[in-house]
Amino acid sequence: MLEVRHLQVLRSIAQEGSLAAAGRALHYSQPTITHHLAAMEAHFDARLVQRGPRGATLTELGEALLPHAEAVLERLRRAEVEVRGLAEQGARTLHIGTFPTAGALLLAPAVKRLHRQGVYISLTEGELPLLLRGLKARELDAALVFSQPGDRLDLDEDFEVHPLLTDPLLLVMPEDHPCAALDRVPLGELRDAAWVGAADPHDPCDRVLAWACAQEGYEPLHAMRTDDYAVVQGLVAAGTGVALVPRLALGHPRTDLAVRPLASPDLAREISVALLRSTSAAAAQELIAALQEQAALITERWSEA
Repeated sequence: MLEVRHLQVLRSIAQEGSLAAAGRALHYSQPTITHHLAAMEAHFDARLVQRGPRGATLTELGEALLPHAEAVLERLRRAEVEVRGLAEQGARTLHIGTFPTAGALLLAPAVKRLHRQGVYISLTEGELPLLLRGLKARELDAALVFSQPGDRLDLDEDFEVHPLLTDPLLLVMPEDHPCAALDRVPLGELRDAAWVGAADPHDPCDRVLAWACAQEGYEPLHAMRTDDYAVVQGLVAAGTGVALVPRLALGHPRTDLAVRPLASPDLAREISVALLRSTSAAAAQELIAALQEQAALITERWSEA
């Protein structure tokens, strides 16, 4: 039967490049490393490590086993951290990631509820690519994430994804813009418009705008770029251009702006919470319930606006 020590030895050999170096990293003698490696190879009846004069490398089978070994070791590490936290502080800890707009309106109220139920939150804020990396590296137990047309989530079966909120992407224009008279604006009407975009051209809003404009046969022209949605509104009000802004990030629009949904295509991002399946079941269910409750309140408020 495989043991935790076997998996630690395989990972250390992969990281250190030799049996001797793996032994030093784990504080094992080289004969002990050799013993554990032999036990693993006997278990699989296959060679997992190729040894040579310049060190040791994993075979194809060893490479296939490595990510599973790393996942098991990381899950054990997280279990130890959680149980020690409960023993020492009487509190469970969830490592949660969020993008800024969701953190303000979705996560913050949920954190208050979780704290009352004895769950401590460790927070990481960042844009979607950072959150996905944190999930895949097992540095986060859960994260608020989103998908949108032409830009889907890339998470494997180690994660479960729970939908929370449909966040429409709205067109923001100066109040005297010709399209401000329309209830819904076809994107084709904005072929010659200048756009206020994000500082990073690969920002999700810019990507979905590029995708949508491509469906209409043109590329959007960006006149200004900023990551601050208040600055976006100011630039649009000053006549610099128009912008595509998520409803969740819009807050209370300025009175000198016109905000309209697009007629074609109708764009929105689907906000969800993604969790590692290894997350403590009770804490995970409390997080999901708290976020779904807050998402329902936001959706109801939007429908009444």
